[in-house]
Amino acid sequence: MGHKIAEAILENGKLTYINKKLPAGKIKVHIVYDTSEEVVVQDEKRQIIRETSGLYKNIDVQVESAKLRNEWERHVSN
Repeated sequence: MGHKIAEAILENGKLTYINKKLPAGKIKVHIVYDTSEEVVVQDEKRQIIRETSGLYKNIDVQVESAKLRNEWERHVSN
């Protein structure tokens, strides 16, 4: 099974924008979304750090975060 990402905007539970045409018929999707209202509690932050520490050894965090921000900003303007 392949994996593709389509960027979309939902407003009031309805799809208002999608960056590309979706295939015909039924498709199975995973929806991952950001919410500014959600606050991660301190214990949960520690657990996340414990689980993910060491996954990305030897990378420059500042350089990688700048690359990600540039990529996101490029797609927002399209």
